Amino acid sequence: MTSGRIIAVETSCDETAVAVVQEGRRIVANVVASQVALHAATGGIVPEVAARAHLRWMIPVLEEAERRSGISDWSDVEAVAVTEGPGLAGSLLVGITMAKTLAYVHGLPLVPVNHLEGHIYAAWLLDHDDPDRPAPEFPVVALVVSGGHTFLVEMTDHLTYRLLGQTVDDAAGEAFDKVGRLLGLPYPGGPAIMRAAAAAQRRDRQFPRAWLGETFDFSFSGLKTAARRAIEAEAGASVDGSSNGEGPGVRPGTRAETAENSDGLPEPVVAELAYAFQESVVDVLATKTGLAAERCAARTIILGGGVAANTVLRDRIAARAAALGIPLVVPRPALCTDNAAMIGAAGFFRTRAGTRAPRDLDARPSLKLAV
Repeated sequence: MTSGRIIAVETSCDETAVAVVQEGRRIVANVVASQVALHAATGGIVPEVAARAHLRWMIPVLEEAERRSGISDWSDVEAVAVTEGPGLAGSLLVGITMAKTLAYVHGLPLVPVNHLEGHIYAAWLLDHDDPDRPAPEFPVVALVVSGGHTFLVEMTDHLTYRLLGQTVDDAAGEAFDKVGRLLGLPYPGGPAIMRAAAAAQRRDRQFPRAWLGETFDFSFSGLKTAARRAIEAEAGASVDGSSNGEGPGVRPGTRAETAENSDGLPEPVVAELAYAFQESVVDVLATKTGLAAERCAARTIILGGGVAANTVLRDRIAARAAALGIPLVVPRPALCTDNAAMIGAAGFFRTRAGTRAPRDLDARPSLKLAV
């Protein structure tokens, strides 16, 4: 069977997703059940809760993907692709179990896919009604930025990765979530910080940048600490009633009194801090990506992962790419966050390369993309 049609399953974290992708490019169906609202109350993902939610949504999501794609007898499906890692062990196991079952029942190859390469291959995807466009041209420099991962890789061909740099501590997305929580903004922190930063009137505050010398590695733990200290200082000023003249103070005992619950800060102060934090993250990511593309003589820059939905980051890297005369490919926001279409795209190239999962395929929570 060489139909080029791949059905893919993705459950690495808190999105239950099934997709059908043609020839590694055209999305036939892409269904995602999000758990964002479920985890908002805790301000982050609780692994056991996520795994149980996957169990609840796996069958309905599969059935909806079958309906949208028109699959009836599965005769035109070439393989079943599934995320084997990295991710949360319990969540991964739900998707792997479903994919194993589908492959066995329908007599199809089971193809394991690295979740991180899925984020890169999202750049190859076309929606069902999109006009054709050229695929990314190698060599490619790809920046993947998400809640759990931040790294730069070079690709000289399909499925060939050379790690250029990665975070040495916290991922950018995790830093956004943490600082958003410190500012009293809703979960997830990335979109909330972007919205708050857009309203900033004062844009002269500076947070530190961790350049880490000549490397392409990243570090955001020090930035988180700087943000915490700045928020604590502003919270203390607000409690005293001064608040830098930006707004009314708050009473002792309110949520602004501690940095972990500082949503009582005046909105102008929150906006100012959000802007300074975002600028620090975006500056480092965009500068290092542009430098990596230049040194690797890249013909395409790819930006992927959940944080790639940030319009400031997109615009900044687009400016860097334009200055170098290199095209930038960024999937639409829904394809930057976790979805199964990106697994189907990577799964197609893995299928054609002969990659097959062992019968005892298991979750690999710490799976690496490249070393």
